[in-house]
Amino acid sequence: MAAMNKRLLQAGDRIRVLVVDDSVVIRRLVTHALEQDPLLEVVGAAANGVIALQKITQLNPDVLTLDIEMPEMNGLETLRRIRCDHPQVRTIMFSTLTERGAVITLEALTLGADDYVTKASNEGSLDRSMARLQEQLIPKIKQFFHVVAPNRLVLRSEPMHIAVPALRRDANAQCSQKLRPKVVVIGVSTGGPTALGTILPQLPAGFPLPVLVVQHMPALFTKLLAERLHSTCKLHVREASEGAPIEAGTILIARGDFHMRVASDGGAVHVCLDQSPPQNSCRPAVDALFTSVGEVYGGAAIAVVLTGMGQDGLRGAGVLRAQGATVLAQDEASSVVWGMPGAVANAGLADSILPLDKVVPEILRRTGRS
Repeated sequence: MAAMNKRLLQAGDRIRVLVVDDSVVIRRLVTHALEQDPLLEVVGAAANGVIALQKITQLNPDVLTLDIEMPEMNGLETLRRIRCDHPQVRTIMFSTLTERGAVITLEALTLGADDYVTKASNEGSLDRSMARLQEQLIPKIKQFFHVVAPNRLVLRSEPMHIAVPALRRDANAQCSQKLRPKVVVIGVSTGGPTALGTILPQLPAGFPLPVLVVQHMPALFTKLLAERLHSTCKLHVREASEGAPIEAGTILIARGDFHMRVASDGGAVHVCLDQSPPQNSCRPAVDALFTSVGEVYGGAAIAVVLTGMGQDGLRGAGVLRAQGATVLAQDEASSVVWGMPGAVANAGLADSILPLDKVVPEILRRTGRS
């Protein structure tokens, strides 16, 4: 999936949304929820993919909310056509919290969907359903845009790009000052399944370090993501479980709705899962993993922050960097959303800011396996 830069909205502009769902109730609910926000304008609705493709041409939306199960043309086929004929349109899938829904959502993300929202089940009241939609869907729509205020300043939900400090320029000098890494930790959110599917298969068999990954996803989704990655990677990939040993050559994916931390018991390091409060509105949180790695490994780590909305990972990257760890951030051009890596880069914490395809070569270089 090719990354698209955020679109600038001039003062007074609104984000144009097309709602695509075969349920008239859902269409009305989503429309009403979105229209409560003054920055959003629902320009139309469609009951299936065939109608949606016609309306894209007629209405020129910025964003689609796209149901998966629809008659005549389902969400996946519609998405394929959108990516071919209207690649500039952002697409957010509406998924069900079922195994089938998770499988199809992961396929949609692979095909180029920008993000997804899980449909609420049994919310109990229209007000609660509305509030949940507004809480989850509106930020995911806005993450792809910057708003230019009347004073001509750009108001951004994500950090602005700033010049890279000079200390990052001399990579060899930086590397010589670093501790020898014992673990690789990765944090990622929006665009993550595609990013992970791109880089993790590049790690060679016999890679000498364990790899720990936090991807913001619900529990069922993280299990299926681990299974999908296991089928394409040379290393073993599995969803983390309580007490799982941290071993070289194994990639552990944080379980959805649980923070993943590491702990040491007599020299052996293992996984600890907990449901303590979300951090940065996330559980699992990148910061929870990164800070625990700092407690156990000190600076003997490589921390990688990839595409994603928000600033999860910023605090943890600061903790690790202060202890001598290497911190890598994905660059803006290759990120679906340059929020998480942008926050790390703009805080001056990244040793290297890299396009996605250069991340693993840099990890291998810093582990002496280039």
